[in-house]
Amino acid sequence: MEVIVQPTPPDAARMAATLVAKAIRRKPNLVLGLATGSTPLMLYGELIRMHREEGLDFHHVTTFNLDEYLGLPPNHPASYRRFMQENFFSHINLSPQRTFVPDGMTQDIHRHCHEYEDLIVSCGGIDIQILGIGSDGHIGFNEPTSSLASRTREKALTEQTRRDNARFFATLDEVPHNCLTMGIGTILASHQCLLLAFGPKKADVVAAAVEGPVTSMVPASALQFHADAKFIVDEPAAAKLKLRAYYDYVLAHNPG
Repeated sequence: MEVIVQPTPPDAARMAATLVAKAIRRKPNLVLGLATGSTPLMLYGELIRMHREEGLDFHHVTTFNLDEYLGLPPNHPASYRRFMQENFFSHINLSPQRTFVPDGMTQDIHRHCHEYEDLIVSCGGIDIQILGIGSDGHIGFNEPTSSLASRTREKALTEQTRRDNARFFATLDEVPHNCLTMGIGTILASHQCLLLAFGPKKADVVAAAVEGPVTSMVPASALQFHADAKFIVDEPAAAKLKLRAYYDYVLAHNPG
């Protein structure tokens, strides 16, 4: 695991976008795992800028989203399919046939989840998985106590997660109670993981995920088992890291 501390969220987003862009130029048919929410928005904005100003080509890229609310149609204002369309897909030359988001309206949850897993495998696996981290340590919608070997499945959301996401709905009552999410095992199977975290409210959970024990109570801590996981965080989110000086030293002496 590598921890990269940047002064501000835009700095962190630019670094993450640079890593993604280099990977796409190296492998034009990259398989990219995507996250939603406010954290990755600056990353997507920087990738859009690179597409428009630097010719970054997404034509052969395939994307898989981490999760979707169960019961929301893709055109619902709060659906993650719509979020991705409005904030990323519609601004780059990504083929719609290569964008995959779990179907929140599926009538056969078990079958759909298995097919989603099979589709990822058929594409050669996810090359880079973008992640955020919830206030309780969840990645994707893998809430605390999720199996660290879990695969794409239905998951019940905690009340804390529902409250955190209520800002995207008219009222808390409208926030779904269930979702479809890639499992922690699915995420760990990605070739590389890039986790972004910003602000002082994420300081405790970042420290727990990076330096605490690996535990299902902090699902993101499972990334300690990943061969190539990078936490790219801003100064406030890094405030509780005990080995902060070491992480800065590693970054300063990394020729890459």
